[in-house]
Amino acid sequence: MTQTPGSDGQLAEHWDAAYGAAGATAVSWFEPGAATSIELIERLAIPRTAAVIDIGGGASALVDGLVERGYTDISVLDVSKTALAEVRHRLAPDAPVSLLEGDFFAWRPERQYDLWHDRALFHFLVDEGRIGAYLRTLRSALRPDGHVIMATFAPDGPEYCSGLPVSRYSASAVAERLGSGFDLVETCRAEHVTPAGVVQPFTWVVARHIGGGG
Repeated sequence: MTQTPGSDGQLAEHWDAAYGAAGATAVSWFEPGAATSIELIERLAIPRTAAVIDIGGGASALVDGLVERGYTDISVLDVSKTALAEVRHRLAPDAPVSLLEGDFFAWRPERQYDLWHDRALFHFLVDEGRIGAYLRTLRSALRPDGHVIMATFAPDGPEYCSGLPVSRYSASAVAERLGSGFDLVETCRAEHVTPAGVVQPFTWVVARHIGGGG
């Protein structure tokens, strides 16, 4: 959930400052238990040995929930060292989790994944070049028959988040962005209530990678 155009250093400073000012449980995107993500993952019945990556995961509790459920190959990619330090502090030293610090657009995946999870990174991309680069990385890093779970602000969601402009999507708009290389599995709408009590409507999309597309 922590990405927007700019240099790696500017991104890191922005999101480190956001976490430092509010704390991991008071930032607007904090969701106790990552309930919607866990529910969608469990409905997919993904094997516990599946390779899962949380893109822009920050200090999300999703990783904790996956560890508790016995997943054995989890990665979290985020530009904020402050967020990842919070995750590292929470997890046991032997937790099967790889914490990858860096700008998404400088990241070069060295493997493929069975599940790509993105709750609120994609909607920070407002430049067509960045959107295209993100989708190319997604297609190359996700195994055939792998799944993507993506959450963005809904069409009636906020226009800005953490002082940054965002793109808002319907489920059909997300599916169009993913392209013909994906089969739509499920969509839903969920209303996230921030720690400050603000309601933010989200669009959730689950899709299966069938290859090709673009």
